[in-house]
Amino acid sequence: MRSRVTNMETILIVDDEKNYLVVLSAFLSGVGYEALTADNARRALEIVETTDLDLVLTDMKMPTMDGTELLTRIKEKIPDVPVVMMTAYGTVEKAVEAMQFGAFNFILKPFQNETLKQIVDKAVRSYRVLKENRRLVQALEKRYRFDNIIGKSKPMRAVFDIIQRVAQTKATVFITGESGTGKEVVAKAIHFNSLRRNKPFVAVSCAALTETLLESELFGHEKGAFTGATAMKKGRFELADEGTLFLDEIGEVPVSLQVKLLRVLEEMSFERVGGTRTIAVDVRLIAATNKDLRVEVEQHRFREDLYFRLNVVHINLPPLRKRCEDIPLLGAHFVNEYGRELKRGEMTISPEAMRFLCNHGWPGNVREFENAIERAVLFSKGNEITIEDLPKDLIGFADLEIPLNWQRLSNLPETLDAIEKRLIQKALSLSNNVQSRAANLLGIPRNNLHYRLKKHNLL
Repeated sequence: MRSRVTNMETILIVDDEKNYLVVLSAFLSGVGYEALTADNARRALEIVETTDLDLVLTDMKMPTMDGTELLTRIKEKIPDVPVVMMTAYGTVEKAVEAMQFGAFNFILKPFQNETLKQIVDKAVRSYRVLKENRRLVQALEKRYRFDNIIGKSKPMRAVFDIIQRVAQTKATVFITGESGTGKEVVAKAIHFNSLRRNKPFVAVSCAALTETLLESELFGHEKGAFTGATAMKKGRFELADEGTLFLDEIGEVPVSLQVKLLRVLEEMSFERVGGTRTIAVDVRLIAATNKDLRVEVEQHRFREDLYFRLNVVHINLPPLRKRCEDIPLLGAHFVNEYGRELKRGEMTISPEAMRFLCNHGWPGNVREFENAIERAVLFSKGNEITIEDLPKDLIGFADLEIPLNWQRLSNLPETLDAIEKRLIQKALSLSNNVQSRAANLLGIPRNNLHYRLKKHNLL
């Protein structure tokens, strides 16, 4: 098990000349690094086994085991850690050869401290970025595991089954569903559970760009291809090579661009805008839309051949209103997630608030639901989300059915009384008959509510 002595980045210096160890250790410690030393390669390997290193700085020429062999042994144990070789003029060729075996760089003895610092800083910075990228990928893999897509309803179980079957394949996936149902979440789950998980996941919103900009965004352009193209730019297909390209709102792609997109999907090659060189890529495509593309095909707004090319594996995400049994699971997940983020500890949702959440129509689906929970956690006074904590515009009374006698609508006082009575009944229902909560929902003092309850014979 490797350990880290401090929060500073740690460098192992390996040299059989002890004077070098003393001088280099003092210098690197002075510029902010944790410096460890070994006067032979075998001792260095022992340190490699037990310490979390950020760089190995080793001499080329050492007895028993030289720098090249040490490099090979280190790379077997920690493939990504940078190794910088120190060498005299007589062994420059060996140092260059070592770089072919994975050395980050080499430096000629004797050297200036500033030269050493530049090489060390660059190597450590490179490794820091590599580790951060790996950490982000691991975090994304954890976030987009199948069990992090919340749901136990029958429609969601069917979605999980398809994801599991398709993730390890190269098949094109076509995801449909209303806005806010989580199409990009599913796309990422497919990518991060596939053999391409360590390669790029690149997303493009086809609805956010004009035709010209979308073509450039997808396929890239050469310098001077159009006004404003001051430099060559790689497109998303090129950036997603060996990974996954997610085309969101594919139904918004103009018909004129659909022809080129179809050719790219069939041949996996293209030319940048304004270019002539054909670029081949290996991309797994996932497309999504909230439109019914069959209707778009019938209306000649979407090419039928492209539709069939996209619709290899179809995943339809159900709206939240059709998977109501998932709402308590989603609620528990989001209140705890935002509770931890805001350092509020473990949080729950009151029964009356949950009853409202389950009965609400959620036109914005999971995205709207998550936003409502985040806001409720932010403004709640305790560790339980009550109905008063939910956004007022969410609660509303727009779904209130008020029977009116249209023949007597001119009797305004009677009509207003009927509306007021129904509003009070609705507020009491939402607040589980707790008058203080009902008054809060209605925006009136409790004693005012009591008066109105008596007025409408609701006590």
